[in-house]
Amino acid sequence: MPTRDRLLACLVAVTWGLNFPAIHVALEQFPPFFLVALRFALIAVPTVLFVRPPEVPWRWVLGYGAGFGVLQFLFLYAAMAAGMPTGLASLVLQSSAPFTVVLAALLLRERLTGRQALGVAVAVAGLAGIALHRAEVDGGALLLPVLLTLCGGLGWALGNLCTRQARAPRPFALTLWMSVVPPLPMLGVSLAVEGPDAVGRSLTTLGTTTGLLALAGLAFTVLVATLLGSGVWGALMSRHPSSTVAPFSMLVPVVGIGSAWLLLGEPTTGTELAWGALVVGGVLLGSTGRSAGAAQRREPGRHRARQEAPDDGGQQADHQHEATADGLDPQGLQGEERQPGHQDGQAEPEQDDEPGRLGGTGLGHRDSLPRLDREVGAGKALHP
Repeated sequence: MPTRDRLLACLVAVTWGLNFPAIHVALEQFPPFFLVALRFALIAVPTVLFVRPPEVPWRWVLGYGAGFGVLQFLFLYAAMAAGMPTGLASLVLQSSAPFTVVLAALLLRERLTGRQALGVAVAVAGLAGIALHRAEVDGGALLLPVLLTLCGGLGWALGNLCTRQARAPRPFALTLWMSVVPPLPMLGVSLAVEGPDAVGRSLTTLGTTTGLLALAGLAFTVLVATLLGSGVWGALMSRHPSSTVAPFSMLVPVVGIGSAWLLLGEPTTGTELAWGALVVGGVLLGSTGRSAGAAQRREPGRHRARQEAPDDGGQQADHQHEATADGLDPQGLQGEERQPGHQDGQAEPEQDDEPGRLGGTGLGHRDSLPRLDREVGAGKALHP
């Protein structure tokens, strides 16, 4: 990953870390499930009216919205409303990183280096230590919020995989349209679980100090954490393997715990900080090594030379294979390369003035394929 993208990933970590105190003050005013619906509705309405949909299959938009938007925040907000400390929530939610790496290896067949696998193992050990410590506090009463937060991390990981598979040419548009998915399901959950009375009270008391602070926290969540942070994150996930980007999210707790201490006066025990340091160490260990994809690209020079300079028979076979894969006639391609009109004294065949048009000799060369076919060959996602 280039240095610029590493810095962008760190910027996302800062915005998401500061978002946890913002969520805390917003939850002082709004019921948790209604807050999720409100958060995404403020983005969804202008998106539907003014933003062109992303050029990706809708299944990835729905999957991204369901994982990142619905599952993650349903469980996270429920955990924080049930007593999950703000700083600790920012730490445990980073379980999304090992979840993403493992699921990418299982479902997307992304290769892991030994360093990445070791980093995931160290981070998981830290998260397990935190869960066990919380299970011993107050007879295990604080374990449920930890488990809910872990479920939120799993939802985030599923959203990461959908983002990776979408490979959106306009990642910010994908982020905006992802926000269209959560409002209606979360509003339904809110009305069923929290009730219309709780929703109504939260809206009629916005003039109080608590209400104004909640609006400020909601504005930060929508404008900075979601639009800026998620937009940059989606762009990084579309450019790099999930296992390379996801571990940077484990740096969020450094900001989350620090900001919760400075802004909210929230204490964190030394035991939890020690386990948290292990989590951060895991992300640093897994994200600073060379990825498996980079190792494959940096093959020995003699192997590349053998690929780039094959013998005449191998070159002809490779051209035939490429032509067949592109839907071309191998004999036509050979004829074009050998230029029989010059070698055999024959007249050069007439060239089509529109090489991109179906038919004519223009179809015999890969560069003259129609634009749509070239994009499919390049692996670009097309609007269904």
